Amino acid sequence: MPKNLASALIVEAGELLEHFQWLTKEQSRNLPTDKKQAVAYEMADVLLYLVQMVTALEVDLTETANAKVGIKGQEYPVDQAR
Repeated sequence: MPKNLASALIVEAGELLEHFQWLTKEQSRNLPTDKKQAVAYEMADVLLYLVQMVTALEVDLTETANAKVGIKGQEYPVDQAR
């Protein structure tokens, strides 16, 4: 099941990316209302599959994300990253 969820997540992420294909940075920051809503729905799809994966694998994603931030902070100290 997690494999299928990961595959579905990638498909949805691809659909999200399609909305930004060929847009400039400025255009991607200033989406028209209808396009922004479509992007929001794709983001929700990505989130829903991710939540299903979290449940299936019994991962505490908040704890894991906090740990990852700590790891990245050690790899890329703020005073050296700028």
